[in-house]
Amino acid sequence: MPARFLLLGDSHADCVGRAARQAGLPFVGGPVGSGRDFLGPFFDVGDGDGEPVLRDKQARRLVREFLDALEVTGLAGLEVPLVCTFGLSVHTVATRQNWDIHRDGHGTVPEGFLRSGLFADLVRAAVRGALAFYEHTAALGLRVLAPLPPQRVPGMSEAAVFLAAQTVIGAELAARGVEIVDLRARVTDGSGRQRPVFCQADDTIHGNLAFGRLVVAELLDRGL
Repeated sequence: MPARFLLLGDSHADCVGRAARQAGLPFVGGPVGSGRDFLGPFFDVGDGDGEPVLRDKQARRLVREFLDALEVTGLAGLEVPLVCTFGLSVHTVATRQNWDIHRDGHGTVPEGFLRSGLFADLVRAAVRGALAFYEHTAALGLRVLAPLPPQRVPGMSEAAVFLAAQTVIGAELAARGVEIVDLRARVTDGSGRQRPVFCQADDTIHGNLAFGRLVVAELLDRGL
């Protein structure tokens, strides 16, 4: 059966791919690097064809294999939607020490700062590589869907910054035509954290297969 979508991303894409395979949903792709690899600049635009060329050799090889499997020469020829998690490693953006300079006398990052234009500018700068990639996919006319990450905040990260940064990043992606797959109402508890039933048991960051199944169900509901 022909592939229904191309999956590209970091480790957050893994549970989506596993769930799609279990459901017998044909697709091509998977994780091509770690989350922090796709925040800052990570690709160049090829001469002549305008194709994004990933700078990391291994990631570039994987993407080439995926495109070959779809029998297209580049993303410009993609005829199926792209499901992508680039730029959504929000826990990395929310790393505590990155925001120490902005703490108040109580040691917290003030809510006023998290709602400020300065904060939004800092977040946009932190994920500028991903934003540039989505600008490029928009220019190519691709349909792109981006699942929000599991709502898990490891000890290295600041919960308030995580939530505020996620809002900024989501708005920036939406402004570039990306369809946000937002499952927060279905997978979180009253505190806004991911419920254990949707968490990978052996780490503090990832969603599990049950979470991936919900993402896949949402993709199917959207016609993939």
